[in-house]
Amino acid sequence: MKKLLERLHNGEILVADGAMGTMLFERGLKSGECPEGLNLSRLDILEDIARLYLDAGADIIQTNTFGGSPLKLASYSLEDEAPLINRNAVSAVKKVVAGKAYVSASCGPCGKILKPYGNTDSKVIYESFELQMQAFAESGCDVICIETMMDLGEALLAVRAAKSKAPGIPVMATMTYDATPKGFFTIMGDTIEKAAYALEEAGADAVGSNCGNGIENMIRIAGEYRKHTSLPLIIQSNAGLPLIENGKLVYPETPEFMALKSKELVDAGVSIIGGCCGTTPEHIRAIKKALGSNLSS
Repeated sequence: MKKLLERLHNGEILVADGAMGTMLFERGLKSGECPEGLNLSRLDILEDIARLYLDAGADIIQTNTFGGSPLKLASYSLEDEAPLINRNAVSAVKKVVAGKAYVSASCGPCGKILKPYGNTDSKVIYESFELQMQAFAESGCDVICIETMMDLGEALLAVRAAKSKAPGIPVMATMTYDATPKGFFTIMGDTIEKAAYALEEAGADAVGSNCGNGIENMIRIAGEYRKHTSLPLIIQSNAGLPLIENGKLVYPETPEFMALKSKELVDAGVSIIGGCCGTTPEHIRAIKKALGSNLSS
């Protein structure tokens, strides 16, 4: 395959996969269990999920490493297993996609709050991300996706760790925003404008947003990003905001609705379109089909 950044800079629109957590819960993961713990014992589950998204037409498929930093894994006493957990996850997706899609190594928040708002020093968080990024580099992923970040300071630490320990591997960084009467802000008060400039300066190769919003808000978020950066944009919307129906968590946005709206993301200048919480291979298949003529091979 052509290199990912070359395709993006040539104006191609790529489709990313959908939710990982949603798929894991459907396959028996219990609330409170460590999702990344499966990387030590159930690679068959990881391979199954990757295969479903590949068959749905995803060009970029994520790894089950969202909580794979040692600091996050420490909550489950798995911090010493971090290198293996991250390498196994990349290997499982690589085995399935076999060069037919890009392997995106997922990196989420470490679960600690930076000083002065929290009690964790930036050096500690940076070193934790460094170890995870080193494992990604060793396992040969195609791209690193730093996602669901709500503190720009933490996102910047992750981007810098990736650039240091995985040089040459493209880095995408996505923030999660809340809609307010004054616009979109992370829970730490970071604006889209501030994030766009800071992430680009730190070396991110693509920026955008995931989680926290359905696709209609994400169209607005994408429009704001495009005002402040010329980098490729990545948007991965939830299938709406979750509702409780008959005791179960339900995401209301259908594959058909998200597919229809995905065309507006293209109009807003988005280069990579995928899904987050509540999205499934059916959502990704519908988006791929809807974008049709917008996609390049």
